[in-house]
Amino acid sequence: MVGDYAVIALYIAGMIGIGWVGMRLARTKSDYLVAGRRLGWFMYSGTMSAIVLGGASTIGGIGLGYTHGISGAWLVLTIGLGILALHAFFARRLVKLRVYTVSEMLDLRYGGSSTVIAGVVMWGYTLMLTVTSTLSFATVFHVLFGVSSAIGIAIGGSIVVLYSVLGGMWSITLTDIAQFVIKTIGILLVLLPMSLVAVGGFDGLAQRVPPDFLDPTSIGGATIITYVLTYGFGLLIGQDIWQRVFTARSPRVATGGGLVSGAYCLVYGFAGALIGTAAKVLYPNLGNADDAFATVVANLLPTGVRGLVLAAALSALMSTSSGALIACSTVTTTDILGRLRDKPADIRTNRITTLVLGLLAIVVAMAVNDVVSALTVAYNILVGGLLVAILGGLVWKRGTRAGALASMVVGSVVVIVSMAVHGLLANEPIYYGLGASLVCYVVVSLLTPRTDPAVLEMWNERLSGADAEPANA
Repeated sequence: MVGDYAVIALYIAGMIGIGWVGMRLARTKSDYLVAGRRLGWFMYSGTMSAIVLGGASTIGGIGLGYTHGISGAWLVLTIGLGILALHAFFARRLVKLRVYTVSEMLDLRYGGSSTVIAGVVMWGYTLMLTVTSTLSFATVFHVLFGVSSAIGIAIGGSIVVLYSVLGGMWSITLTDIAQFVIKTIGILLVLLPMSLVAVGGFDGLAQRVPPDFLDPTSIGGATIITYVLTYGFGLLIGQDIWQRVFTARSPRVATGGGLVSGAYCLVYGFAGALIGTAAKVLYPNLGNADDAFATVVANLLPTGVRGLVLAAALSALMSTSSGALIACSTVTTTDILGRLRDKPADIRTNRITTLVLGLLAIVVAMAVNDVVSALTVAYNILVGGLLVAILGGLVWKRGTRAGALASMVVGSVVVIVSMAVHGLLANEPIYYGLGASLVCYVVVSLLTPRTDPAVLEMWNERLSGADAEPANA
């Protein structure tokens, strides 16, 4: 394992070094929060792919392939479809708005500071996403060094917090690009072909698995729909994703780079499912499907190469964790502290907030075991409560502030009540929440006065690019 340890050490040192470089680039609030809105096509596409393809997409995606075969790709496929939809229909408008958070977009569209609930829900969602990603370090560092969960969380979390605090979005962007390259090499160019070779190629794989493992819908229609509603729609409105959209140099860069990222996600999803299916052939009696990734890596790959693929897994975790952390920090300083202090935060406040939230995420990850349920609650409220008001504001001019507030409150309450009745992991809460939110948004908007023309005029000016802030403002 000496060669593997050397590769991992080089990877960690590289991430910290890149974070230091990012600190020299982050001189303004715009630099720290959205990389100065200066990313070109390659960097934008790479960083978008890095943040959405985290541990759940890599280790979890391979685990789903182990359990369900090819249809296990649906989790990551819905992520890819969400990214494609976001960039095909909404990214151009989001870039033109020149905002930092989802709540700022809602205030701009509907007028006034009427979206505190959106800020609170988004804060809870991004914090839980940070905690979940941080908790995942326990598994990887236990496999690598045999350390306890708490130490693994502390090591991985501290690295992410360090480079995120140093350079904000610039450090995260630069590390994401490195992590994107490592994931591409480790998963697509090393682990996938070696797994297929071990089972005799595609033909050998097809002959050695049950027929339903080759059925793209065997995971179940209800599960696929739930993935689409939860993850696909969640990606349309998540602060962590929107903040990456805001980094694009231009609407054209965001659209083109995002479409490439979405296509990459689709390829990544099928790759993970194929690796998991091959693992089922090679190691059919694993007690936990999520062990398929570590088992294949440990048994198929030589020293050094194994370290590279483990670095790819670390890359997946760190890119998601750092993206969620900077998103949570941005929501905190802009939507919560900004409203309380009635003045914008400076870069020093942003750094301190990122540090405090990062340490909080590490402590919470050490203290709890079932953050999956907490993240599910956050996702359900995010989609069931906020999706209609956010997308409605982007596509329907008749939507009003009262309609948006009613849809957010009613949708969130219905989701919470439905989870209490049907269970946290049930499919019904998201269905009922979305339905109630949509009805309230349309009905209340039609029954209340139209949005102030001055508000809509400002909104349209932003969408036209006439009121865009300078790139370095």
